[in-house]
Amino acid sequence: MLKVLNLLPGKLSTISCLHTECLQCCRRRAFQNRKIKYYIHHHRQFNLSAGDVKSLRTIINPPVSKIRNIGIMAHIDAGKTTTTERMLYYSGYIRALGDVDDGDTVTDYMAQERERGITIQSAAVTFDWNGHRINLIDTPGHVDFTVEVERSLRVLDGAVAVFDASAGVEAQTLTVWRQADRHTIPRLCFINKMDKTGASFNYAVESIKEKLKVKPLVLQLPVGEGKSFKGLVDLVSMETILWNPRAQEDDGRHFEKKAVKEISDVEILDIATDGRNALIEQVADLDDEFAALILGEYSDHFDLVPLEKLQMAIRRITLAQLAVPILCGSALKNKGVQPLLDAITLYLPSPEDFSHDFVKWYQGDLCALAFKVMHDKQRGPMVFVRIYSGNMKPQSALYNVNQNCTERMSRLLLPFADQHVEIPSLSSGNIALTVGLKQAATGDTIVSSKAAAAAAARRAGREGDKKHRDGKTEGSLVLAGVEIPEPVFFCTIEPPSAARQPDLENALRCLQREDPSLKVKVDADSGQMILCGMGELHIEIIHERIRQEYGLETYLGPLQIAYRETILSASSASDTLDRTVGDMRHLVTVELEVKPCATDGHGPNPVIEYAKEISEPLLKDFQEAVENGISSSYLQGPLLGSPLQDVGVTVNSVSVHPGTSVTMVSACVSRCMSKALKKAEKQVLEPLMKLEITVSEEHLSCALGDLAQRRGNIQEILSRSDNKVVVAYVPLAEMMVQPLCSMDQ
Repeated sequence: MLKVLNLLPGKLSTISCLHTECLQCCRRRAFQNRKIKYYIHHHRQFNLSAGDVKSLRTIINPPVSKIRNIGIMAHIDAGKTTTTERMLYYSGYIRALGDVDDGDTVTDYMAQERERGITIQSAAVTFDWNGHRINLIDTPGHVDFTVEVERSLRVLDGAVAVFDASAGVEAQTLTVWRQADRHTIPRLCFINKMDKTGASFNYAVESIKEKLKVKPLVLQLPVGEGKSFKGLVDLVSMETILWNPRAQEDDGRHFEKKAVKEISDVEILDIATDGRNALIEQVADLDDEFAALILGEYSDHFDLVPLEKLQMAIRRITLAQLAVPILCGSALKNKGVQPLLDAITLYLPSPEDFSHDFVKWYQGDLCALAFKVMHDKQRGPMVFVRIYSGNMKPQSALYNVNQNCTERMSRLLLPFADQHVEIPSLSSGNIALTVGLKQAATGDTIVSSKAAAAAAARRAGREGDKKHRDGKTEGSLVLAGVEIPEPVFFCTIEPPSAARQPDLENALRCLQREDPSLKVKVDADSGQMILCGMGELHIEIIHERIRQEYGLETYLGPLQIAYRETILSASSASDTLDRTVGDMRHLVTVELEVKPCATDGHGPNPVIEYAKEISEPLLKDFQEAVENGISSSYLQGPLLGSPLQDVGVTVNSVSVHPGTSVTMVSACVSRCMSKALKKAEKQVLEPLMKLEITVSEEHLSCALGDLAQRRGNIQEILSRSDNKVVVAYVPLAEMMVQPLCSMDQ
């Protein structure tokens, strides 16, 4: 019988992209009875009463050096939301501990999140810890909601990666780690669930080292593992931190700190001493300033190294991403969270630790990025923004550079999941929630005025900065947006009646603004509305939200996989369009070549080149029309009508008769490209899943046989404890028939 099924992202050779559901890891956690729901809505008490709201308002704009914008990221079910809940509790911003299984956590406030016990949308909370303001975003762990992680990481300065101590690095861990790498975000690693049966700190650390290709900087060691886990040894301060053996019966606020040299356990003393020496040697290898200190007055006395000097060196290493600090604990058992909060304030960056190139062009004026939109029934669209420079105040007119419009922001709020605190102003470095920006979308740049945007663009232009220019808005300077992956699944969606069609369209418009990974299109042949998403769970959640939030009982067609097409050989074609409309003659002649071209599978856009013979005046007038024609053919391949991938286009010649409309140019180019594609050798591409299956040795042959039936390609078979780990690629279509974890032989 198969025990564990993990989904790992793999290399894509003849596939479009990998976005699919983690089969067993995402399980439903239904409520035991209806009373729990009543309790959630009516008896869940937040500590945002007079005292705590005053606490947030008293220091509305703390020093930038005291701000920490962080995210919690991990594989599904590693304990992100539970860790966040403990942070809020110990910082004093909630009165009672919530539980994911009971559906009463602060950051999982959507009905679907509480019913399923998983995080679907990223949720932002603001709280204080030891004189620091922490803006925290709890992100989803399911692969279907990767875009939530992407847009959160876009505005964060640091992150905490949470790991299951019994599993180490898992499928989605690899994905979110690569996303954080792309945004160059410093990270801490928190090895959670040290109380779990099968937990292994050493295995988890080795997994981080081998799979993530980073240098682990072990700052803590666990005291016991599994059921015997009772605390940790802090190698930086050389203290033991022990919780009550019956900590599950209390809230974990009370623990005992004791210097390692004062404890009687010789084994712990030896392990701690060796760990401390190894830590100091590793820090000295990575930080020259600390190495000079060690080689000087402390060469023979590592135990005398000042705590502050070691902490500063670890911070420099973390910010430079030379190594990743490792901490441990059990959030569910209320152990290790307070030291994690201390590490966040000590080692993760503040907004002033990194300089953003584009900020200097605004010279202290307001510049912010809209990274998330949510809809409130009373307030309308609410936009999350990260302020990079300047100040933001309510009742201000703000200019949206991407949308080229000015809107008035009516209210400014500090986010606290689905509860918010209204504030009079907020300065740079903070994350805020705005009300009144009805046109803003994910990735838009928000500034104080159109004149300020133009002035910043002029300053950048004088120094030749083209990196942040927006080609669509002439003369504007914008922040880098959010990368949105292409959908992998699609199905038809229909309203209960034709009269409710406008209501469905409105609901989908609102949901698309909230979730940019959701795509909606209309089939050209049938006229049906097509819903495109990142996976089965993603589309299922959208279907439920339409019913619960908009009161529409919609009907979904069969779920289908989004295949891609490509070509294996080059081919050329030419075409002439000669048409007279009224008294105007439209004449276009086009010659182009299509060829295989590696594009790494990013986006639906072709790689277009132009021959030198094409005149610049002609390109200036008709380049957009030519590219529109190519793009229209690129979206519908010759085999299945699926979008193309990894196809390059070279336009060799274009001849346009005077008076010819741009529409005719696009039509001729599209027809010519279709001819060229039909001549080339073609291939259909399908998405693959990379599976990691942990199975007992007696059932290994059963698993291998099932993979063979599913056209699986086995990569390797590893050993882990008493089990075997099978790594294989399997076509996504084969995994929709029957989940592997349902086999029982």
